Amino acid sequence: MRIIIGPTSTLITGSSIDGISTAFNTIVPRAVESKTVDIGTMYGTEIGIVMIAAFAINLFIARFTRWKSIFLTGHMLYWFPYVFIAAGVDAGLTGGRLIILAAAFTALYMVVSPNLMRPFVKKVTGDDSFTIGHPTTCLSVLSGLLGRAVGNKEKSTEDLKIPSSLGFLREIAITGSFAIAVTYIVMYCILIANGYDPAQVWEYAEGKTGIFTYIFTHAIYFGVGITIMLQGVRMLIAEIVPAFKGIADKFVPNAIPALDVPVIFPYAPNALVIGFLVAMVTSIITILLTAGMFPTVVIPLVSTCFFEIGCAAIIGNATGGVRGCVIGAAVSGIIMVFLVGFGSYFFNNTIQQWMLVYGGQDFSLWGIIEGLIARLIG
Repeated sequence: MRIIIGPTSTLITGSSIDGISTAFNTIVPRAVESKTVDIGTMYGTEIGIVMIAAFAINLFIARFTRWKSIFLTGHMLYWFPYVFIAAGVDAGLTGGRLIILAAAFTALYMVVSPNLMRPFVKKVTGDDSFTIGHPTTCLSVLSGLLGRAVGNKEKSTEDLKIPSSLGFLREIAITGSFAIAVTYIVMYCILIANGYDPAQVWEYAEGKTGIFTYIFTHAIYFGVGITIMLQGVRMLIAEIVPAFKGIADKFVPNAIPALDVPVIFPYAPNALVIGFLVAMVTSIITILLTAGMFPTVVIPLVSTCFFEIGCAAIIGNATGGVRGCVIGAAVSGIIMVFLVGFGSYFFNNTIQQWMLVYGGQDFSLWGIIEGLIARLIG
């Protein structure tokens, strides 16, 4: 799965949209980074114990209860123990209490999160062959509930009427590339208005590249990345779900896999792009309005807007159509800024800032809850 998703995620976020964050971070510099503990090196053994124990608990619960999902998003099997160990360390826990609390939270997340997502994923896909195991759950469930409350699922983003002269915009790669190009142009104007040289901020002049080529290239990277990811995910679903079912029927009957979030993207690509753009707007406005409120300066959460809120927008579309997609993405864009900001109170001495920026909103929410409990028992 990571062979398919990993390189394309890097192409989308690293080669395409990270320049947006770079520009914004130039205009609104980050706060001075706090002292950081290398959790991966200093607590590697504890992370490994928590990972194995939590996955074993997940298998046990799937085997003997009605909670039948098995968490198979490989990199998240590591990152959740990492985050929960970090939150415990920041609260002063050590030894057995640290491991037990982190293992309990990791196992709880592996069981609860995919099963919360399951009915919403079924709404999107029309079947119950898999669910999502990814830190988008809090935003996606919220978006699904908002869509159900205020939207109209009969008016889907995938049914939007586009004039025949603009029929080429039905292709997600073209639409996405166009949207990214417009975003870069807006950021270029903002940099100029604030007295910065875009050539130095984005460093495109060093390679004798002009601004047009820079923007065009990054926009195309986005379209190419989306195309490869969607095609790869379709292949992945066609192969992994039947293979998993064959194994699961012998060891954990009726279990379904909880997979990485891009597996849901092919079902509503228009909602994905709309949600990404809406979330970028609402989150940046929120960042500006909350400047100085948190211990660290929050920069635009580009990866989260695409992956976590992209999924939330797709689920909002499934329960509430276009309105559900837009409202779900807009509200999610606001909430994720507060989750990251308040999460920095619990991680600022143990996890580098990118964990909060790129790691997913469930990390912040669950980390805050665990951090509070750890402080009570620490």
